[in-house]
Amino acid sequence: MNSNNTHITDVLIIGAGLAGERVAIEVANHGLKSIILSLIPPRRSHSTAAQGGMQAALGNCAMGQGDSPDIHFQDTVKGSDWGCDQEVARLFCDTAPSAVRQMSHWGVPWNRVVAGKKRLSTGQVVNDDPEYDGLISARDFGGTAKWRTCFTADGTGHTLQYTMDSLVIKLGITMHDRMEAVRLIHDGDHCMGAIVRCLRTGELHTYLAKSTVLATGGYGRLYGASTNAIINEGSGMSLALETGIVPLGNMEAVQFHPTGMVPVWILITEGARGDGGYLLDKNRHRFMPDYEPGKKELASRDVVARRMMQHIRQGYGVDSAYGQHLWLDIRHLGEKHINTNLREIANICRSFAGIDPAKDLIPVRPTQHYSMGGVRTNIDGAAYGLKGLFACGEAACWDLHGFNRLGGNSLAETIVAGLIIGKKIAEYTSGAAQKYTYQIIKDHHANIDQKIKDLISGKDGQENVYALRDQMEQNLMEYVGIFRTAAELQKAVDNLKDIYYRSLKIGLRSDGSGANPELSFALRFPGMVRLALCIAYGALERTESRGSHYREDYPRRDDQNWLNRTLAYWPAGADLPELKYEPVKITEIQPDDRGYGEASVRS
Repeated sequence: MNSNNTHITDVLIIGAGLAGERVAIEVANHGLKSIILSLIPPRRSHSTAAQGGMQAALGNCAMGQGDSPDIHFQDTVKGSDWGCDQEVARLFCDTAPSAVRQMSHWGVPWNRVVAGKKRLSTGQVVNDDPEYDGLISARDFGGTAKWRTCFTADGTGHTLQYTMDSLVIKLGITMHDRMEAVRLIHDGDHCMGAIVRCLRTGELHTYLAKSTVLATGGYGRLYGASTNAIINEGSGMSLALETGIVPLGNMEAVQFHPTGMVPVWILITEGARGDGGYLLDKNRHRFMPDYEPGKKELASRDVVARRMMQHIRQGYGVDSAYGQHLWLDIRHLGEKHINTNLREIANICRSFAGIDPAKDLIPVRPTQHYSMGGVRTNIDGAAYGLKGLFACGEAACWDLHGFNRLGGNSLAETIVAGLIIGKKIAEYTSGAAQKYTYQIIKDHHANIDQKIKDLISGKDGQENVYALRDQMEQNLMEYVGIFRTAAELQKAVDNLKDIYYRSLKIGLRSDGSGANPELSFALRFPGMVRLALCIAYGALERTESRGSHYREDYPRRDDQNWLNRTLAYWPAGADLPELKYEPVKITEIQPDDRGYGEASVRS
């Protein structure tokens, strides 16, 4: 251990996206010091890629009139298919309006209400009241009773992240980028910080803190086709699971976004459908009203994704060199609207597909997009099992989303949870003492150092980490997708167990020195396979359909036996997670039919 590579702070935040930076700001406002660690410069965080908007019940625009946190709460609970923690959902919905206004105060250029009459793409004429002129506007999103998704064209994540990062700089919060946490330091009771590897030099650093926060985002890149950035490999979840003490919640709940652009899988925002876009099949027929006459293209994401794949299965997909897809049509919205309110996806279409969405159809297919599962926390964001460890944003199972997240609720969660949990972290940290001993730090440090030496020497084997990754991705794509069966899930579990054993025998093709991406990937890959097994095994054991988890052999929701949350632990030496369950809190709305999608309730 090098004393020059030891850093001590009040709060260590792993991840510099919106959730991590919002926590850091709240901690700073309470007079505490924090260090943020990031794989990349903060403004390259995946939060920046969010397009459509952030839900908050403001009720300013004509189609949002009469909205309230109560209605937002009802939409969120139904969207989750009664899988969420209703106390968390209530706290979130009540706080979101003030959080949006605060972001406006800090500089986010929200789209604003323009008074007067206007014709919607549906032909409906609405009149925005002059009294609301200039207030924060909203667009329509799936699964919502009112228009409440606040937006800045289709670059909402970009404007939020840049605004947040500017405030982090203004407050003088310490940021260490190109740093990767590879091990949590703990004694089985308290988390004390992390062992971190510098991606520039390959050196190991020790970060010690009273509180440690995992805000590392999702695990989308476990799948071969994902809208996620390449850094989204579930690293924070892996760190927590590796402790053997901290569980992950609802890992089988994987969201597939209806409109990933074929073949690059870049997200085409739900805002395109919210603004009036249609889904068409190979015959140019708008098919969603046939399945969902009420919500059409704006049923919840799990429902739209299933309907799309169902339609493809029935022979209505468009053949292509990259498999069958469907069309998204926004041409009727007009060139001015597309190049103003949807300008980011217009640029994406032109740059990555060579098409102009004002004139051409966009090829789309449901694509892995979001992880409802994550590090299980209580309502304060404190992780189960280890004192001093917190999680926030997509890395956490707070549990706002249950088994399906509504569009716009994730971007809102990063801001709202960052605010709420940031305060709780500050309260905890103010009353906590630094709890660490030299021997514990030395043992964790030596363990990682030995792992690196073994990988470089090839002592344990010569498996190729990139070949193993391809096999993991393929198994998840083929067997743990939108439609699931026991036979396919069992195949996935069996194959992933084999991949896991082989991941413990990786050897490097390079010398492992310095800024070596192969070594970095080899260190984290076994943890990625453990996450994949949590997803597949959790899905195999849950014999019902709920939200994004759809079992063709158990097509109905089973509230009598499965109104609970999966907790996945990884005991030392195991090759499968240990699954436990906790009841879902039903505090306000009793389980019922969602009002869209398949009637699937079974009492």
